[in-house]
Amino acid sequence: MTAKMAGRATISGVPSRVFGALVLVAGLGLAGCSDVDSMLFGDSGPEEQAAPATPEGEAPAPIPAPQPVVSSPSAAAPVATVAPVTIEPGSDTGTAVSKTIATLRSQVAGLQSSLTQHAQQLADLRNACADAATRYHESRARITTRLQVGTTRGNPELVAEWNRAQSALDSLAGDINQLNALGTAIAGDASTAHYDLDQMSATFNVSGAVDEDHRQLTVLEDETNQTIVLIDRLLSDVSQDIQRQTAFSANERANLTTLAGAIKAGELYGADLGSPMFASAAPARGPVAYAGSPLVVIRFDRENVDYQQILYAALAQALQSRPGASFSVVGVSPARGTVTAVQLAQTAARRHAEAVMRSMTDMGVPASRMTVASQTDPTAVSNEVRVYVR
Repeated sequence: MTAKMAGRATISGVPSRVFGALVLVAGLGLAGCSDVDSMLFGDSGPEEQAAPATPEGEAPAPIPAPQPVVSSPSAAAPVATVAPVTIEPGSDTGTAVSKTIATLRSQVAGLQSSLTQHAQQLADLRNACADAATRYHESRARITTRLQVGTTRGNPELVAEWNRAQSALDSLAGDINQLNALGTAIAGDASTAHYDLDQMSATFNVSGAVDEDHRQLTVLEDETNQTIVLIDRLLSDVSQDIQRQTAFSANERANLTTLAGAIKAGELYGADLGSPMFASAAPARGPVAYAGSPLVVIRFDRENVDYQQILYAALAQALQSRPGASFSVVGVSPARGTVTAVQLAQTAARRHAEAVMRSMTDMGVPASRMTVASQTDPTAVSNEVRVYVR
């Protein structure tokens, strides 16, 4: 394991200076080609480059101008469209029932106007959510790309990019709040529509109506039922959007926490260890580690031990087998030397164990599933941290 923790001066066995030279040569090779096709397939001969011959006396065929490709930033966001129900105007028959029908008709027409307005608000919020998600993924992609090729610990450029990603998630959270408010308003319209429908049913039993009143009332009742269908459909769309965006925001908050730890370490770990990917794994058929055997042993026999990637891989494998596993982080120090030396070694081992625990927290392991302790071991040759699965 000591060899695995030794620095990262090579990339897949190639020294970094050689890798840089390879990149430079590749760049020069690309610069020498007129385009990508000629680089891959070779330069075309004179016969291939010549324009096709035009029969004598005929004008050459015009070359069509390239058509610009227009991309819509909100193309991925479905637009909520609602076709309003046409409310049939009714005539005044001069009865008291006719006046009641006119009032109900005006209320249903108001619901139609509100429905159209809410549908447009949903479309705008979907576009805003899509824009926030795009900005978040772009920032996250730039971070992971830099971490993938290698960068410095705590790179301030990546920190600034991380802040932009967090700002995009904050914007998405604001859109979710507006979606909740929109759902409340649509639910209010649904209650009003059902109330109006009940009023129409009661109006049928009012005396003093003529046949035309009942005909208009029947038509208005059908129009109200159609309006209720549209309102329920729009309310269902809003509810689904809220659930989808809330789940996305919660998952990406956890991933962003893991990404912060990766920026601090200067290397990419992987998915958040507290994400559903690990929480929904199949239960273990047997113990991950044998009784008494640690999952990981990290020896602190020198300064700046690079253990994060190995630790992450071991934790990911353990959580895939046992999603509900907890961990004991034990700092171990040698039991030799003077009493003062042993005491100092124990303090250093405890400090190393706490640092490993913080790294596990950055990787997404909940603090409630970890314990930290320290002990001495006569067989230990240097301070080390042992991580046990329990």
